[in-house]
Amino acid sequence: MGGPLTLDSPLLRMSGICKDFPGVRALDHVDFELLSGEVHTLMGENGAGKSTLIKILTGVYPRDSGAVKLEGQSIHPRSTLEAQGLGISTVYQEINLIPTLTVAENISLGREPTLFGQINWRAIRSIAEGAMAKLDVQIDVNQPLSSYSIAIQQMVAIARSVEIEAKVLVLDEPTSSLDTGEAKRLFDVIRRLKADGLGIVFVSHFLDQVFEISDRISVLRNGKLVGCFVAKELSRLQLVSRMIGKEETEVAKMADRKAKTLVPETGVPFLSATGIGRTNSISPLDLSVRKGEIVGVAGLLGSGRTEVAKLLFGIDKHDQGTICVEGKAQRLTNPRRAIRLGFGFLPEDRKAEGILPSLSVRENMMLALQAKRGWLKLLSIREQQQLADRYIKALKIATPDAEKPIGELSGGNQQRVLIARWLAAQPQLLILDEPTRGIDVGAKAEVEGLTLQLCADGMAIVFISSELEEVLRDSHRVVVMRDRKKVGELSGDDLNAQELMNTIAASANGG
Repeated sequence: MGGPLTLDSPLLRMSGICKDFPGVRALDHVDFELLSGEVHTLMGENGAGKSTLIKILTGVYPRDSGAVKLEGQSIHPRSTLEAQGLGISTVYQEINLIPTLTVAENISLGREPTLFGQINWRAIRSIAEGAMAKLDVQIDVNQPLSSYSIAIQQMVAIARSVEIEAKVLVLDEPTSSLDTGEAKRLFDVIRRLKADGLGIVFVSHFLDQVFEISDRISVLRNGKLVGCFVAKELSRLQLVSRMIGKEETEVAKMADRKAKTLVPETGVPFLSATGIGRTNSISPLDLSVRKGEIVGVAGLLGSGRTEVAKLLFGIDKHDQGTICVEGKAQRLTNPRRAIRLGFGFLPEDRKAEGILPSLSVRENMMLALQAKRGWLKLLSIREQQQLADRYIKALKIATPDAEKPIGELSGGNQQRVLIARWLAAQPQLLILDEPTRGIDVGAKAEVEGLTLQLCADGMAIVFISSELEEVLRDSHRVVVMRDRKKVGELSGDDLNAQELMNTIAASANGG
C-alpha cells in the first residue's frame, strides 16, 4: 500500500487548514496538494470535511487558519466569482444553475460576450454548442435548462466549468446523476483536460469510478487528514477501512451483509399495484410488496424508476390500473392520502423535494408525523424535541442540536434526517428512491443496514437505486425497468448481476 506523499512544487497547496462552526470543528489542520495534470480524489464519510475544504478553496467559506497557495502565490478567495478569476472552477454535487434560463445562457452566465455594447447572442449559442460538443452531448442549447433531465443538467454544469480557462477544476459528485455511458464520456473529457495540464479535484462515492480516474486519493475522517495515497497502490478494502476507521476484517463483514430471509408468498400483500400507469409517463405495470419484504426497482438512467415511486406515493396520479392496500382498493389522490394509508417516501432529489433548508433538524423531522396526525392535532414542542433527540441519537446524525438548520448539515446527515422524518411517522411501507445517492461508503452501509433492520421488523420496503449491485444485495425481489416499462422481475436463484444485466440488455435489443 502507498504511504503518505509530499511534493515540492504542486499547482495547489493547502496547509494546516482549520474551520470551526458552532459546536463543530469541521477541519482540523488539514493539508491537501494538487499537481498539474493530476486527478486527486478526496474521500471520507459525510461530515468528514470534504465539502468544507472545497468551499474554503472556492471562496464560499473563509478559513479560520492555514494557508492556500496557487502556483506558489498565496490566495484568499472571498467568493466563488473571485475563485473563478484566480482559475479555480467548481461543479457541486447539487446542480446550482438557473432552470428558467436556456442552456446557452447558463453556460455564459456572468461572462456574456458583447458586440457593440450589446450581448452577442449568436456568440453565446456558439460557445454553448462548442462546450457541450466537448462532452459529446448533442442538445438544443436554446431550450430552457429545466426541459432537460438531471443528467443533462449535470453535464451542462460541467460544460460551464470547463469553458472557464481554469487551472484547477473541482468536481464534487459530478457523476451522481449520470448513467454509465455519460460517466464514461465525462471521464474521457477529464483525461483530455488532465493531459492539457489541468489539476482536477474529484469527489465521488462511487468506488469503481474513484479507482478508474484517480492518480492519488486523500482520505479525511472527522475533519482530519488520515493520509494521502497512490490510487493504484491502495486496495478497495484498505480505502474503506481508512474512511470509516474500522479494521479491514470488520469492513469485509459489513460488505457481506445481505437480505437473505425469504418472505412467504402467502396471504395478501401490503401493497398490490395492478396495471398502474400514467399516460406519457410510464407504461402499465404490476408491483406488489409484502410486510417484511424489500422489493428493488432497477434499471438504467431514464428507465422509469422514479416515476414508479411517484405513482406509488400519489405525487403523480395514475390514470390506469388499481392500487390495493391490504387487499382493499384505494384511490391515491395525493401524498397526504398516501401518508395516512401508512406510506413513506424518501425522494431522489433531497435538495429540491426533501429538505426545507431554512428549517431546523427538528422541524424537518416532524413534517410527516404532523401531516399524518392532521394540523388540528399539533405536536407540542416538547414532543417534537423528544422525538428529534431520539432519532438524532439512533441514526447518529452529526449535529450539535436539533435546532440547527438542516441546510447546514452534510448531505449524508440530511439524508438521515429525512429517514428519521418517516420513522417518526411509523409507516408500514417505505419507498426509498436513491437513498444512498451522494453519501459516502460508511453512511451507505449504515443506510443499507437500517433498511434491512426495518424490513426484519416487518416493514414493507420499495428500494430504488441506480447502483445495480446495491439493489441485488438488499432486495428479496427486483422489478426491472427499461424505457419506462417493466421488462422483468427477478427472484430466487435469478437474483444476480448477470441475470439482471441480461434482462436489461435483452430489452434494449428488443429481445
